[in-house]
Amino acid sequence: MPTDFDPKQLLAAGDTSLGIEFGSTRIKACLVAPDATPIATGVHEWENQLVDGHWSYSLESIWSGVQAAYTSLIKQCEEKYAFKPTRFASIGVSAMMHGYLAFDANDELLVPFRTWRDTTTGPAAEQLTKAFKVNIPLRWSVAHYYQAMLDQEPHVADVSFLTTLAGYVHWKLTGEKVLGVGDASGMFPLNSDGTEYRLDLIEIFNKMSTSERDIKELLPAIRTAGQSGGKLTEAGAKLLDPTGELEPGILFAPPEGDAGTGMVATNAVKPRTGNVSVGTSIFLMAVLENPLKHLHPEIDLVTTPDGHPVAMVHCNNGADELARWVDMFREVAQLLNAPDTSADAVYAATLGAALEGEADAGGVFAFNNLAGEPVTHLDGGRPLITRSPWATLNLPNFMRAQVYSTFAALAIGLEVLETEAVQLDVLSAHGGVFRTEKVAQRLLAAATHTPITVQDSASEGGAWGMAVLAAYSAYCQNAATPQPLAEYLTGTVFASAAQETIAPSAADERGFATFLAGYRQALTIQPHAIRALPPRAL
Repeated sequence: MPTDFDPKQLLAAGDTSLGIEFGSTRIKACLVAPDATPIATGVHEWENQLVDGHWSYSLESIWSGVQAAYTSLIKQCEEKYAFKPTRFASIGVSAMMHGYLAFDANDELLVPFRTWRDTTTGPAAEQLTKAFKVNIPLRWSVAHYYQAMLDQEPHVADVSFLTTLAGYVHWKLTGEKVLGVGDASGMFPLNSDGTEYRLDLIEIFNKMSTSERDIKELLPAIRTAGQSGGKLTEAGAKLLDPTGELEPGILFAPPEGDAGTGMVATNAVKPRTGNVSVGTSIFLMAVLENPLKHLHPEIDLVTTPDGHPVAMVHCNNGADELARWVDMFREVAQLLNAPDTSADAVYAATLGAALEGEADAGGVFAFNNLAGEPVTHLDGGRPLITRSPWATLNLPNFMRAQVYSTFAALAIGLEVLETEAVQLDVLSAHGGVFRTEKVAQRLLAAATHTPITVQDSASEGGAWGMAVLAAYSAYCQNAATPQPLAEYLTGTVFASAAQETIAPSAADERGFATFLAGYRQALTIQPHAIRALPPRAL
């Protein structure tokens, strides 16, 4: 990306755009120049909890976390550029998609936030899918809402507003109950052009509902990329900036989900483009030329931030388990007084070893299931490492098995798209695991049988993608005839971006296929592990 600018001058003029993303394990803030060049970042670590059988984060942790990330970003600006910004051209919020935040008429939260990670909504998802003839995944907001009805939860009678995590934070910062089209498509199915919730399905749901409220009245209004999502209020400014120095009145982009920001971060918003986002969860987005011919429970139908239809293969379990093993190896390195025990160095050493392992991981099998996995029909999960007595257990095979397990459920879901003859010209990848060059990229190519492109911005992640969407909103509000999002990304954001593409090798493809066959067979271990190892009560 271009770097011919003076960051301090941009900061003083308020010409930067701020993106904030609530991931599963960290909240990240990213500040960019008008051409999307990163200027500063701030990070806060957090963790979900199991509350009354539901994966959740408290409202207090949401606000203390975003304040910490914002404060960290401002501190970096002061340290790097000797300037403390108090205004920006635009701001955008994104977060883990789907889930359930239900409020009453007094804007009070009725039950603790229920995240995408929940697998408690099986009966609701099954009934809605059958009634709608559209796949309704377990994590979609409408599945959570209907499951609460099936379970006769008393709070249902008081629901006045439903939203996602990004929608909630945006609402409190701007006063606007809106959602970007991509995030909205994970709440309730949309019509073909992505401008409205499907009225025919609204009618069907209302007939199934035990509530007297029309569900359409409970859902956020839909906005597309480039439109205004409102402006920062005085109360919102104080929520975001504990010092009270942040100026209100700043333009907000429509809030989006992490799937949308991942597509933007990889320049994959045009038909026949796709991306893989690797974090706590892992998902593949394929922007469709034509509608899918059949209903598939493994495939979500969502949209790009500008409303193009997307087939999404979403897996609840991504690189989180891999990260925990790397953290443990880092502890070992520290005990041994290794010269460099930084996260990047330990990732380089341990992930790098995976490329030295046998192509099929030598008979070592890893299962990264920290939660249930709908793609493999698991209601719960227990991380496991297992092997046959003849297996070769060493660090290279162990790490290759860990990386393979990160991609295994995704590969199973991708097989469904292949039956629909979905064609992709480009498959890009992003996420922190790609900071270690060529390892995850090469093995992902083997798992997907597709060349994988990684941009130089790949490790910046969704917060950077949201900052780009915020910059795009500022651009659209000022341009007489703004470019479509795809043209803006290609011409402004990625015009000079460095990237590398790795094609799958035949040896790696054969090795992954052997691993995946054993993985499928050994999946029968998981239900026994779930019964034998109950979750710890909090």
